[in-house]
Amino acid sequence: MKINKDDIKKRITYRASYRGTKEMDVLISSFVNSIINELNDDQLIELEKFVNMSDEDLIKLNKNFSNEKLQKINKIYKEFYNYKPL
Repeated sequence: MKINKDDIKKRITYRASYRGTKEMDVLISSFVNSIINELNDDQLIELEKFVNMSDEDLIKLNKNFSNEKLQKINKIYKEFYNYKPL
């Protein structure tokens, strides 16, 4: 599937920055900015799905990780789990 990378990056960046709480805005936007330029088309689509998840689901996702689950998930979730904001 061919996508317009600039358009999808703009949508992702916007959604990451306007989540509803300032804390999640900062966390998700800094995470997105750290990886967005390294991703291929399929990973950008996954990142867009990720940023469209609710804040509650993202928190649950990060709290409920285990090493065996980590082996079965995509790059975006692994990167988020391992992400350490400054």
